[in-house]
Amino acid sequence: MAEIALEDVLKVFPGGVTAVDRVSLTIEDGEFVVLVGPSGCGKSTLLRMLAGLEDVTAGSICIGNRDVTHVAPRERDVAMVFQNYALYPHMTVRRNLGYGLRMRKTPWAEIEGRVADVARMLGLEELLERRPAALSGGQRQRVAMGRAIVREPTAFLMDEPLSNLDAKLRVGMRAELTRLHERLGTTTVYVTHDQVEAMTLGQRVAVMRDGRIQQIDEPQALYRDPANLFVAAFIGSPAMNLVEATIDGDSLEFGGFRIPLDRGRRPARAPSGRVILGIRPESFEDAAFADGRLPQVEVSVAVLEELGADAHVIFTVDAPRVEAEDVSAAVEDEDEALLADERTALFNARVNPSTSARPGRRIRLAVDPRTFHFFDASSGENLAPAAAAPVV
Repeated sequence: MAEIALEDVLKVFPGGVTAVDRVSLTIEDGEFVVLVGPSGCGKSTLLRMLAGLEDVTAGSICIGNRDVTHVAPRERDVAMVFQNYALYPHMTVRRNLGYGLRMRKTPWAEIEGRVADVARMLGLEELLERRPAALSGGQRQRVAMGRAIVREPTAFLMDEPLSNLDAKLRVGMRAELTRLHERLGTTTVYVTHDQVEAMTLGQRVAVMRDGRIQQIDEPQALYRDPANLFVAAFIGSPAMNLVEATIDGDSLEFGGFRIPLDRGRRPARAPSGRVILGIRPESFEDAAFADGRLPQVEVSVAVLEELGADAHVIFTVDAPRVEAEDVSAAVEDEDEALLADERTALFNARVNPSTSARPGRRIRLAVDPRTFHFFDASSGENLAPAAAAPVV
């Protein structure tokens, strides 16, 4: 195991394209850190620089207190798991698992022992004599992980290893990865574009945009207290509801609604009273099941999604959609464009599954102002960090 330290790392491709822009990051010994962000944010390039597959334009990379900035990949003692498995099709599972050890001229008895241990760990014992073509997608991914584990590296580097699996299998593999990390305790850097995957796997999550880390923190801290509008729009499923709003004294106005605010929840500064308001779907509730002291809004139900444990009421708000670059970079919501135009925002409320809401009908929703987020309309900065005004 080893600490990984990146200091002011820069990657500029020919033609002047900056993929990673002066990133500094320390990953503790045994920590599981996830790099997440939309396509083109630089997360895979950063991982490839850690592996030695991409040259570093400037800055330094240390693994286990050893400067590896210009060290060849095979001398860095890291193991990489790829999206496409990268198994040798003509080799059995047994030979695929032991291939890296054979290249290192490890004694045969030790290879057999390590392969047997990893096969037991990953449930591959009955598959050892099969070839990759005879395996399912999940089994191939387990073999790819096993091939990395058997080397006993100082760090694992994983580049979207679950993206080729179907949704149900991804859930199971996420659980397997978590158990594996708890058992092995190996420093792991994991890249994904799926923020649900990032939130469920990472001990810490680094949200990237345009080659820079926007925020790195524990998953729930990112969710509760996003540093800026980009992180707020990217983290959360369903996504945070965002709309232009105005602070007027002790009240908040948006889309014809007027919501009273506690003094402790007002943003510290709001130029001209204009803000971008963020409301998580769970901050709403069908008024029939909510605390009667909470303010209420009456809305027209556009879509009702009944999901068993809860229900999502989707409705439009008579206020312009947030067109900030931070939001468009974080999410591309084609469904919203179908249901709303540039003059209306689309909201999602997560409510009690026993709701009486039905498409085309009006319903009263309670909303909790203590959970509101406020962002500067120009810079996107969070104006009311949760730490400054905790919800009680």
